[in-house]
Amino acid sequence: MIHSKKSVLGLLCFGLLALCPTVSAVAEVPTFTVGWSVYAGWNPYFYMQKSGILKKWADKYGIAIKVQRFDYAASLDSFVAKNIDACTMTNMEALDMPAAAGVDSTVVIVGDYSNGNDAVLVRNGLTFDKLSTQPVMLVQKTVSEYLLERAMVINNQQAQLAKLRLINTSDSDIVPAFMNNASNQAVVTWKPLVSQILADKGVHSIFDSSKIPGEILDLLVVRSEVLNRPDGSGEKFAKAVNGAWYETMQKLNGSGPSQLQALKISAAASGDSVDSYKEQLKTTYLFADPKTAADFTTGVTLKQKMELVRQFCFKHGLLGKNIKSVDDVAIAYPDGSIQGRKDRVRLRFNPTFMQAAQQGKL
Repeated sequence: MIHSKKSVLGLLCFGLLALCPTVSAVAEVPTFTVGWSVYAGWNPYFYMQKSGILKKWADKYGIAIKVQRFDYAASLDSFVAKNIDACTMTNMEALDMPAAAGVDSTVVIVGDYSNGNDAVLVRNGLTFDKLSTQPVMLVQKTVSEYLLERAMVINNQQAQLAKLRLINTSDSDIVPAFMNNASNQAVVTWKPLVSQILADKGVHSIFDSSKIPGEILDLLVVRSEVLNRPDGSGEKFAKAVNGAWYETMQKLNGSGPSQLQALKISAAASGDSVDSYKEQLKTTYLFADPKTAADFTTGVTLKQKMELVRQFCFKHGLLGKNIKSVDDVAIAYPDGSIQGRKDRVRLRFNPTFMQAAQQGKL
């Protein structure tokens, strides 16, 4: 039989219409993307994806969750540009990147604090009183700069701060850049990069984040507009990712084959051995269960640490253009209190989903 052009066109249209419900159904599944970068406390996101744990929890809530690896600074840029929905970041970057850019964001997981992972490393016995005589390599406008300043203050070198010469170096380049040039005398970075640099016996640490516990927090931050979507999908995302996170923590802190698999895959996320990754975890204070995370998030200590961080950000002009006061970028806490102006809240700590995990209500 010979078909006319009209009849062929009709058949094509019918075929396309038959496909439409399937395409529509797929398109209607809310999809969220989490950006992460290499760090002991964030590598588990890689394991969550590879193990199927994340998919299991996403399926439970009828959503899809993707994870995407970035260099750290690039992940923050992508979050601010609204190319991803959630991002792993420190408390300081949550203020000086999205909040400073006017992006209202909410912390839904307080994952850990750096308890020795971040360090100031030097060659040739360089001391704090001589640090201003040498360039210091670091990723500027990150916690590395915060750690360096806190180290200078604690070591009575506050007067030398203005003389420091900082060399902005990406986290993907900092190890070879420092190691391949013996004239570089000082670097500030985080594990596993710290461990790689300390493999050089001529390098040693003169300060690390264990001296300032709870000040460098590692978080999962979601854009508030995403979390508060009218269709409720944002809350489903927060519940699913919390469920997956705490199941992952159980695996990492468990025993037997399931723990070993969690350690192996998390280590592989940064090209590390299991032993190397375990060494990193020793200097990471993981809030491994939701109760410790929720208690910290609702406690007074968090406000004290964030006060130090926000003052640093304001002092260094990291809170955005035309910001005349530290209060112009405000932080809201679970008890309703606010650091800063009530009409300028840009960062929110929300323990709801951590508490739900604690109560077994996910």
